[in-house]
Amino acid sequence: MIKIYTLSGYEEVGKNMTAVEYNGEVVIIDMGIRLDRVLIHEDVNIQQFPAKELQKLGAIPDDSPIRNKKVVAIAFTHGHLDHIGAVGKLAPHYPDVPIYGTPYTIKLAKSEVKSEQYFEVKNPMYETEYGEIVQVSENLAIEFVQITHSVPQAAIVVVHTPEGAVVHTGDFKFDNNNPLGERPDYDRLKELGKEGVKVLIPESTRVAEPTKTPSEAVAQMLLEDFFLYEGMESDGLIATTFASHIARLQELIWIANRMGRQAVLVGRSLAKYTGIAKQLGLIKMKGAKAVRSPNAVRKVLKEVSQARENYLLIVTGHQGEPGAILTRMANGELYDIGKRDTVVFSAGTIPNPLNRAQRYVLETKLRMRGVRMIKDLHVSGHASREDHRYLLRILNPENIVPGHGDFRMLTHYAELAEEEGYLIGRDVFVSRNGYTVEIK
Repeated sequence: MIKIYTLSGYEEVGKNMTAVEYNGEVVIIDMGIRLDRVLIHEDVNIQQFPAKELQKLGAIPDDSPIRNKKVVAIAFTHGHLDHIGAVGKLAPHYPDVPIYGTPYTIKLAKSEVKSEQYFEVKNPMYETEYGEIVQVSENLAIEFVQITHSVPQAAIVVVHTPEGAVVHTGDFKFDNNNPLGERPDYDRLKELGKEGVKVLIPESTRVAEPTKTPSEAVAQMLLEDFFLYEGMESDGLIATTFASHIARLQELIWIANRMGRQAVLVGRSLAKYTGIAKQLGLIKMKGAKAVRSPNAVRKVLKEVSQARENYLLIVTGHQGEPGAILTRMANGELYDIGKRDTVVFSAGTIPNPLNRAQRYVLETKLRMRGVRMIKDLHVSGHASREDHRYLLRILNPENIVPGHGDFRMLTHYAELAEEEGYLIGRDVFVSRNGYTVEIK
C-alpha cells in the first residue's frame, strides 16, 4: 500500500508539504511557508521567527502525522519559498535525513539555513541532476524530471516504489520557448506513462483557466513592446517582479541595455536570487548591479533620483508587501516617486485576500502621487487546464490526488479528471491538510 500524507498546501496556495510512504518508509516532498500569514515577504529573514509561532499562525506545515515515521529522504521540487521556506524549521525534525534538489534549488535552500544563530540544520544537501535516479532505501528511489516554471531548474519529483511511480508535479507549465533555453522533458514523461504511474499529485492553481499558459517569450514581447517604444519617452522607469523569476529579470536587464540605461536591482531578495543564479551561469548581469544593504539602497536610490533617465530600477514589492522597496517608495520613503515615474508590474497578484488588499493599497498610494502604472506585463508560471489535460493523457495515472490549491482549485482539477474518465472517490481523491490518502 502507498500512503499519501497531504500535510499542507491542500487548502491554500502556499506552505506546500507532501509525504509519500511505502512499506513504512517515507519521502517528504517540499517544506514551504505561507508568507501572508506573518506579513513578511521575500526581503525578510524568515528564520528569525520561532517555529512554534509560525505553526500557530498557520505559516508553516504541521508535520506531526509523520514526525515519528522512518523518513529516508527529503526532495524539493523548486526554489520558491512556498516550497522550501520552512526547511530551517522542519528539517531539524528529521536529523541527518538527506535533502535532494537541483543545483539552483539546493543553493537557495542552503541560503535559508545559513543563520546558525536561529537553529541548527544538520541534514546533508545534495545537488541532483535531471534524469538521475537516487536510491534512497531498498524499496524507494527518487528522480528529478526537467520541467519549466517561473524559477530556474524546477523539477517534477518522481518517487519510484515497487507498486509504481508516484509523480509530484510541483509548480509547472509547458514552456517550449523559454528565453533562457529551458525545456520540459517530454520524452521522459512519456516513458513514465508507459512504465506505469500509480499516483499523480498535480498542482491546481490555474486549472480553472480554460486555455494553455503562454510561454515566457510572450512576457518578453510584452515588456519590449512597452519599454522600447513608450518607455523611451519616460524619465523614471521602475519595474517590479518576483525576485526568483530569473528569466524575467534577465529580460529586464537586456531591455535596459538596449535602452542605454543601467539596470539597478534593489532589495535583499533580488540580490540573493540573482547572485546564486550568476554563480551557476543562469543569468548575465552585464551592465547591471544589485544592492541589498540598507545603506547601499539609500545611496543608490538617491543617485538614481537625480538622473532618472539613465536607469531602469527593478525593485521588490509587487504584492504591496509592507517593508518592500516599492511599498516604501509609495509611502514617501527612499525615493521621491511621482509624476515623472512609470511603474511596470511584471507580476500577477498571488490569489489570496491579503495580497489582493495590499496590492490595492499600494496602487492607490501610487495613483495619489501621480505615478503612471502599467499592469500585467506578465504571464503565469502555472499550468492551465489544457496543460493539465495533456499531462494526464501522457502519464495516464491510476490515481490522482490534486494539490497546491484551495478547495475550489482542487475540485476544478477533479472535474477535469472526470472529463478524462476518472471518478471522484474511486481514483480521484480531494484531500485536506493533515489527511492521509491510502492507495491500495
